[in-house]
Amino acid sequence: MNRNGHYGPYGGSYVAETLAQPLDELASAYFEAREDPSFRREFEELLRDYVGRESPITVCRRLSAALGGATIALKREDLNHTGAHKVNNTIGQALLARRMGKKRLIAETGAGMHGVATATVAALFGLPCEVYMGALDVERQAPNVERMKMLGAKINAVTEGSATLKDAMNEALRDWVTNCDDTFYVIGTAAGPHPYPEMVKDFQSVIGREARRQCLEKFGRLPDQAIACVGGGSNAIGLFAGFMDDPSVRLVGVEAGGRGIASGEHAASITGGRIGVLHGAKTMLLQTADGNVIDTYSVSAGLDYPGVGPEHCHLHDTGRAEYVPIDDAEAVAAFDALCRYEGIIPALESSHAVAEAIRRAPSLPKDALLLVCLSGRGDKDMESVRRYKNENENR
Repeated sequence: MNRNGHYGPYGGSYVAETLAQPLDELASAYFEAREDPSFRREFEELLRDYVGRESPITVCRRLSAALGGATIALKREDLNHTGAHKVNNTIGQALLARRMGKKRLIAETGAGMHGVATATVAALFGLPCEVYMGALDVERQAPNVERMKMLGAKINAVTEGSATLKDAMNEALRDWVTNCDDTFYVIGTAAGPHPYPEMVKDFQSVIGREARRQCLEKFGRLPDQAIACVGGGSNAIGLFAGFMDDPSVRLVGVEAGGRGIASGEHAASITGGRIGVLHGAKTMLLQTADGNVIDTYSVSAGLDYPGVGPEHCHLHDTGRAEYVPIDDAEAVAAFDALCRYEGIIPALESSHAVAEAIRRAPSLPKDALLLVCLSGRGDKDMESVRRYKNENENR
């Protein structure tokens, strides 16, 4: 990445002039803070004492045995306070907001986990919080909506466009443009304008750093493959960060294949997109021939996004990481498998990564190791899974 936030042709800051100054202010504050030992110390203390890190690695013994090939192990971000990896990033950004003297937090959310994590740190730091969420996601992620309200956040249901994550982010950006003097926009994924992709990766890299050390301690070796779901891509870039300099570890990002790539009803931006600009950054984007953003679809609200973080695009182009789609049916089957074999209810987003590990494991030797980032827990998805099964049982 260069100093302007470009990863090859991707990234950068393509924003209106009204946002250029707030982004410059944010970048200066972030680069100063990350060199400040006291900032890093407080961040790490909160991850330990409030979030409950480090998160463990769990070997899926029964599932691996049933598949008959490689061992599947999980990096358990679902065990964090709030139930997902999102809180790693919101802790860091809230500390930065306080350092900058901002008095209000706003956020976008799809599956609701980033909204819950932002509402959580807002309560912890005594700051008012507003969360923008697509109206469709408000409906299908009702448990997380109630959690956010309980934590004191105001929920703004967005009805424009497809009423999902893309539209929620549009509205949050509009709010920030209007209120940037006192408001800090907590972006939840490794996308958006510079410095957000770098900043989110920094705060999420704890996943990969822990995982690398834990694998060496637990298995005496690194994994053969590190696998994570990719919507915008924050949990994946956090996991990949720990193994980027280990060429023996294959990095695998798993996109939302929805009803199949050929159907056009999916959210696989790298697999099915082409370069464009979305939410202030150049990225791989699902769009029409005229450059209009295409409405996406996935059974998982958190992956239902038409773009992806710019570093993922660069990793794909350079061949350091590969990106593959998993469709709804495969993700729901993996959701069921992890429940039945291991007693772990995964988020539907994470289930895409589990499904890819299930697909790969049987063809690999028994001494191979697949490390999957279990980015969140699935309490929020019970109704979505029930509805999916009811709608598809007779097809």
